Amino acid sequence: MVSQPDTSTSLTRRGPSSVISRASLSRSKRYNRSHVGSTNQASQNEFPFFCHSGDVEIVVKAANHENRYLLHRHILTRCSGFFEASTSQEWSRALPLPEAASSAVQQQQSSLSGYGTESVVSHSTSSSPPRQRWRYELDPGAGAGDIPMLVQRSYPSNQRELADATPSLFGQGGHMNHITASMPGSIPRLPDHSRSSSVTSSRGFFRSAVNLNLVPNAPPTNPPRSQADIDLLRDYDNLFRIFYNYPPILDGINIADAYVQCKSLLALSDQYDALAVVGPRVDHHLLQFQSRLWRQIAKYPISYLRLGYLARSKVIFQEALIHVVGQWPSGERSLRAALPDVVLDIIEDKVDELEEIASRVEGRLFRLGLTTSRGERVTPATSYLDWLALSLFRQWLADNISPPVVDHRSRDRDRDRDSRNRQHPGAQVQAPLPPASPTLADIGRAYRILGVSPPSAYLGHDECKRFLKLTPELYSRENLRRFEKRIDELKAMARDIVRPLMGSGLALDMDAKMADAVGYLTCTTVGDQGLPWHLE
Repeated sequence: MVSQPDTSTSLTRRGPSSVISRASLSRSKRYNRSHVGSTNQASQNEFPFFCHSGDVEIVVKAANHENRYLLHRHILTRCSGFFEASTSQEWSRALPLPEAASSAVQQQQSSLSGYGTESVVSHSTSSSPPRQRWRYELDPGAGAGDIPMLVQRSYPSNQRELADATPSLFGQGGHMNHITASMPGSIPRLPDHSRSSSVTSSRGFFRSAVNLNLVPNAPPTNPPRSQADIDLLRDYDNLFRIFYNYPPILDGINIADAYVQCKSLLALSDQYDALAVVGPRVDHHLLQFQSRLWRQIAKYPISYLRLGYLARSKVIFQEALIHVVGQWPSGERSLRAALPDVVLDIIEDKVDELEEIASRVEGRLFRLGLTTSRGERVTPATSYLDWLALSLFRQWLADNISPPVVDHRSRDRDRDRDSRNRQHPGAQVQAPLPPASPTLADIGRAYRILGVSPPSAYLGHDECKRFLKLTPELYSRENLRRFEKRIDELKAMARDIVRPLMGSGLALDMDAKMADAVGYLTCTTVGDQGLPWHLE
């Protein structure tokens, strides 16, 4: 322990200037030493290689390239259920380092004194290595469809083999240049014989450099890596970066590429039971795209619904869910294949709620009526022309909102024909299928015409004129003008009735152009208690 100086004495007494100058010179020599080409303490014990405190070695190899990490068990187990289970006493394959290996590590750390400060040397020699270490290697699998997975490997049980293998925690091989090369920001140290002959061989070095420039199409040392290998290395590096609270390296310009990278990272996090830690980082990165993200979700709602579920993103999940419910049952098969039952239950519940609201609105629309100038309800007897306008409006509603009418007698005949076909398989008689009912998307499109589109979007002048000409004795300019006025009254009342369905819970800016592109109901709401991760 270094004793603290007496501040009172130092304030009242000052030594000779020569003493002070010598002391300051000594301190400047000790603390202001150049660090160029050296390995300081931070570079020896920081992410991704904590050679002083790390106790879990991870080797991720893809093709001809490998990334090595020396991390901490207490951080990995806190962020990943996989590491928590595999390093437990039941499944752990870690071995205590014997004295020979421990001393070898200390000697290797002490030999770094030529590259760092004195504080580094004292730290490396005084700190003891972890008592246990775990080692994981990426196993690519035997088959083509196998998913690469980290597999725990045991260190050699023989003390001599263990001492020889200890440097692998810092790099390949047992020389110091391999150890320092694996550390960030370090420069490999040249052997003594190389330094002694560097001056005499300088002329040969420049000649070799010139000759290298003259070699045409020199083959690369390592073949190029495939995109799959690059993605694999990037995903594992981002996974460990997030564990240590570093931002992941993801595309911040192209949202399509960012989606692919985030999807791949979430799949890897799910594989190692780390979604709770990785999900918020992915959510934060994607939300930075703002309006571009909302437009992408509108184009690919099913894909973003799964991504929002894995990332536990409330905003992305709600945005995608509104699109999915409004277009139901479009994409139902893909949804059932990609999402768990808890998400499908939420979708079906929201679809039922929306259909119930639409059904109540539909009933009010069909109960719409007109009154005469005397306040009487319009009927064929009180005002035949007005009743024709009401009939035309209801016919339009029936064609666009209500399911088509099925002839029950025809359906019974088709059922009897099917039963006869089952009894006599040789008879190749196919019964016609009943017409399909309008989907929720079709109904929503009709409601949006009633509530958002301009009045001229349906039952316009030409259509009213053709309808009124079906009764020639009633057709005249005055009657056509009156007929169109009554149709406009019905349109205004219908717009007020469907207003509850015209709300939007989307973050997407629903301008006129986007509203025409969407064309379905977007009034679905999802509370915090209805999110799937709160129900699991």
